[in-house]
Amino acid sequence: MKTQRRTVLKNLLASIVGVAGFGLVANAKSSIIEEKATSNVPAGDDVPLFQSHTTHGNLVFLSGIGAHVAPFEIAAHTDIVLKGLEKELIKAGSSMEKVLKVTVYLNDIADYKGMNEVYKGRFGKNPPVRSTIAVAKGGVPGDSLVEMDCIAYI
Repeated sequence: MKTQRRTVLKNLLASIVGVAGFGLVANAKSSIIEEKATSNVPAGDDVPLFQSHTTHGNLVFLSGIGAHVAPFEIAAHTDIVLKGLEKELIKAGSSMEKVLKVTVYLNDIADYKGMNEVYKGRFGKNPPVRSTIAVAKGGVPGDSLVEMDCIAYI
């Protein structure tokens, strides 16, 4: 599993460099980005703000998912967000076990331990790499205590 994740990460970097036009990586594969339309359309508008996920080759990129409901407690919000990630990954043809990278945005760094208690074990035996960021004044959009996005493979 670790070797497979490393290979996918190397291919991701090669794709990024190849798409950017740097030409630094030999055999960098470029492919057409396939976007998945979603319901992220503001009221009275007909253009989505963003996609819930998009794919590039065998990679899937998920937009940030938050928990915008009561109760306003980190364990509940973390569980809602992780279930949302899993649902979107399955929709994209992937799974929690195929996640390479997660970024966690916390409304309050004091919730770090509580978030970790719910997060632990949700990605299988070999968890992905992760960054955790405490957001600046104003917090995570939509009153969520936590938001997460991720990159996975299909």
